[in-house]
Amino acid sequence: MSAPAPPAHADPHLAPVLAGPPAGLTDNSEGMAYLDRLPRRLITTYLPLLVILVVLLFPFYWMALTAIKPDAQLIDMEHYNPFWVVDPTFKHIHKLLFETQYPRWLWNTMYVSVAATALSLFASVLAAYACVRVRYRGAGWVGAAIFLAYLVPPSILFIPLATIVQAYGLFDSPIALILAYPTILIPFSTWLLMGYFKTIPYELEECALMDGASRWQILTKIVLPLAFPGLISAGIFSLTLCWNEFIYALTFLSSTQNKTVPIAVVSEFVDGDVYKWGSLMAGALLGSLPLVILYSFFVEYYVSALTGAVKE
Repeated sequence: MSAPAPPAHADPHLAPVLAGPPAGLTDNSEGMAYLDRLPRRLITTYLPLLVILVVLLFPFYWMALTAIKPDAQLIDMEHYNPFWVVDPTFKHIHKLLFETQYPRWLWNTMYVSVAATALSLFASVLAAYACVRVRYRGAGWVGAAIFLAYLVPPSILFIPLATIVQAYGLFDSPIALILAYPTILIPFSTWLLMGYFKTIPYELEECALMDGASRWQILTKIVLPLAFPGLISAGIFSLTLCWNEFIYALTFLSSTQNKTVPIAVVSEFVDGDVYKWGSLMAGALLGSLPLVILYSFFVEYYVSALTGAVKE
């Protein structure tokens, strides 16, 4: 049946709209229906996902492969396939775990990362709430200045920070890293939480203020529970940055027992121009596994918080 004709008194400019869609055009032709065809889906969806998956997982595959390769296969690339292993060995992993201080290095990395992340989140929550929720002149400029501080490269800051650390007697101590890392964590975490706090309705706070709640009660009992995905995202970012940081750890730590994984693996398994690739790759692989497990549990919160921050 054809579409009904528009009423006689209707506006002639509305006739195409009232007449309905053109003949032959169905709902299946709109939106993302073009992906329903298998050849196009292979090219536009599955092939890019496969390429991204290979690019992301290949470093882990290479580290795992190198960690279980015998020394002869690491050196002789003509007689052995570099992308496969024959007669795998766990000698490098055993040497890493039982003949070095790797468990101590891993504990130092975890201790410093968790402590610096907790300190940074506490400061970032207070700064973000003050910039977004407390009305005062220049709040927007303060937030922009905090984020601009994140753009200062650590290669410029580590020299004056090293002077301060040396003056206070904190050199070669994990406390030096715990106090130095917030200088690069707080600016970005504050910006991220500012974007997430803006998505929380102001009416909730206004009702709480009318009921006699203080700003601290509003922050701890209303804002923070609603901003839990943002806190998780900022925490994961801060923990990852602390876990992989190299310049400050290399500058502030010197003794073997106080080193973190990124600098300990490089300094202990590289002797001049001799690289102990098996143990080095095993240390890099085991050091990255905690972060992989962490991301696998909280990836949904991480993406949702970044989406909320970007929208603002």
